[in-house]
Amino acid sequence: MVKEEFGLIGKTLGHSFSAKYFNEKFEREGIPARYDLYPLSNIDLLPALINDHPLLKGLNVTIPYKVDVLKYLDSLSEEAEGIGAVNVIKITKNEETGKIFLKGFNSDAYGFTESMRKVMREAGFVDNTDNGKKPLALVLGTGGASKAVVWSMHNLGFETQLVGRKHREDCMAYEELTPESVYEANAVINCTPLGTSPDVNNAAPFPYQYLHEGQICFDLVYNPAETLFMKICKSHGCIVSNGLEMLRLQAVGAWKIWTE
Repeated sequence: MVKEEFGLIGKTLGHSFSAKYFNEKFEREGIPARYDLYPLSNIDLLPALINDHPLLKGLNVTIPYKVDVLKYLDSLSEEAEGIGAVNVIKITKNEETGKIFLKGFNSDAYGFTESMRKVMREAGFVDNTDNGKKPLALVLGTGGASKAVVWSMHNLGFETQLVGRKHREDCMAYEELTPESVYEANAVINCTPLGTSPDVNNAAPFPYQYLHEGQICFDLVYNPAETLFMKICKSHGCIVSNGLEMLRLQAVGAWKIWTE
């Protein structure tokens, strides 16, 4: 008998591996719980979802609601507040008053940081900060995932530059990238959903021709296992990684949050 429910909210969830991961975990470990996908056409539907599912104890949050969901949360973890985005919600209920409390966390940062550390080791990355110059990461996309990546890369000692379709104060447009800025970057990280199955023939409009051997190119997309972004970057001699290990690690982090 199911005693607790968990799930994922977002707009398009057909590509997600989360339900499979958690439901297999529950079955394997004999946990009386279920994990479901809850596609929401609008984040304003969240309160109704929670009211309709009294057994819900936790939610993961994905594109495009990692920032928009903040307005419905009662509190944030220190990390989530610093990042400005949430991918994990812990749901608790005051048994005396019946009030439901939602607290937001960010396990994307943990998942990405540990994944990136592994890729950096495999790439033989050399930290030249002793020379007074921090390594540079170009971060593609401006959504909630990019906020966690920027926060993580700063903790790893990188300078970051956001890149998107439109220029704004804190973000370069793709067409503003110069050959030098791409060539001198130590890492390029795709935080957009471009290339996610079934749209596998799509990739960010990045000037890939200026990439070179030894650069790290990390795609947060995990389905398919090798995205068009990764294929193009690999053809230029870059070290590539998808987001599958990040997904697994952030899920581990989410479970720790829900069961604390």
